[in-house]
Amino acid sequence: MNIIPGRGVALVEIGDARSEVEARTGEPVHGPGRSKAVYRTDPALVVSYLPDDTVELVELGHSAGAGTEVYLDDVRLTWQFLDDVVAELTALGHTGTETDIGYAFRAGFAIWSMGSRHASELDPDADEDDEREIVEGVSVAPYAYFTDS
Repeated sequence: MNIIPGRGVALVEIGDARSEVEARTGEPVHGPGRSKAVYRTDPALVVSYLPDDTVELVELGHSAGAGTEVYLDDVRLTWQFLDDVVAELTALGHTGTETDIGYAFRAGFAIWSMGSRHASELDPDADEDDEREIVEGVSVAPYAYFTDS
């Protein structure tokens, strides 16, 4: 699934009404009516809503190679080593800032790792001390969302 930096994905964009999202995706599998809802898509969409039921943030997780991963144009963002993705995006002119769990890019998206995966899942030769992070998810919103406190 391709992201649209600063806007979301084809199914869900920042500012969409919850009713529009659910007309396209169906009812959420977790969090119906709450500020955060998870939808049964591939990959799974996690949508954060403002109090007026409009989309504030779109998030997508990895599929561990078993389903659809997340892309920006031809760059695979999820289920890759974080440093490799950052290098590829930087080479294409994307700039951003390091966060406590990944990187936020000025175009309007962030890639992140919660540290729940081990490098050996992507590299069978990785030893147990390998600290390379795997991109576990992507968040999409205007860049200010990631930099405002």
